[in-house]
Amino acid sequence: MIKTITEKDEWDSLIAEFSEYDSYHTYDYHHISSSKDETPVLLIYTEDNIVIGVPLLVRSIKGTPYKDATSVYGYCGPISKGITRTFDNTQFVEALKAHLFNNNIISIFARLNPYISKQKVILDGLGEISPLGKVVNINLTLDHITQRQKYHRRLKNHANKSRRNCGIIKADNEELIEQFASIYKENMIRVNAKKMYFFNKEYFLKLVNSESFKTEILLATEKETNTIISGAVFLKSDNIVQYHLSGTKNDFLHLMPTKLLIDEMRVKSTIDGLKAFNLGGGVGANENDTLFRFKSSFSDDYHQFSVWKLIINQKVYNELCMRNAIKNSDLKFFPLYRSKEYNS
Repeated sequence: MIKTITEKDEWDSLIAEFSEYDSYHTYDYHHISSSKDETPVLLIYTEDNIVIGVPLLVRSIKGTPYKDATSVYGYCGPISKGITRTFDNTQFVEALKAHLFNNNIISIFARLNPYISKQKVILDGLGEISPLGKVVNINLTLDHITQRQKYHRRLKNHANKSRRNCGIIKADNEELIEQFASIYKENMIRVNAKKMYFFNKEYFLKLVNSESFKTEILLATEKETNTIISGAVFLKSDNIVQYHLSGTKNDFLHLMPTKLLIDEMRVKSTIDGLKAFNLGGGVGANENDTLFRFKSSFSDDYHQFSVWKLIINQKVYNELCMRNAIKNSDLKFFPLYRSKEYNS
């Protein structure tokens, strides 16, 4: 049987019981990240000493009585307690499918978390798990010297140059967070990002004020003028630090301050005893773009990033695709019936 959790206290207490979780699984992050037409839920399945949690954002499908679900921006997917690699998920699969069908949820798309073990064991035979690309990890259990040895030579030079020219401060008040939000917006405009990636000051304030996970926003200042020129957001929970978002003013890109900010967080997180630093992957999980090459200059330790796709009601799914006149060029998008909405 599946239980739907929507209240903060119950969600938080359940999350704390799982052996592994990330900032992206928390109640606060789901509510910070959800839009007005998305309802955060935590689906809980219990079987003897086994507990499985599936956090989702449930969305209505306009003009229909149906819904679908997706994951938050970041790395999510199921979390568990008591699961072994020989776990028989038959009862879980049946219970989840029945719950989704009875609640008119016809499909799920979720980004899985490369750092949470046994997600594939839990989801085996339940829809499709598609590997998209790699994310770059810095192993924080290694000593500082070994970590640094994995840097590309050019990165070492750039980080050293940036440290000579820049200082680092923490955005620990609303004024500094507002300055970062402005820099981030400038950065998103420069790279012609989709509207969904534009986050405002309120979003960053909510991240910083959350007690479910720790958010640190580091800012780089140009030493000569004391001007804030760049910033990066890092999320910490359990043993993982996530390189979440960053931005640099257009006029100071040549100083490459983001490299300094990542290097600084690597040092801080190692001292704090965290185990993994996820830098993420390329745009759209592309391993051949400039963003992935930038991140992979920090480490050669790669983790597989995958997504989970599940269709619960194939008949309704097909009808929605036909209604929305899906083109062949959209066939890789999931769920297909939302492709026009996403690309508009």
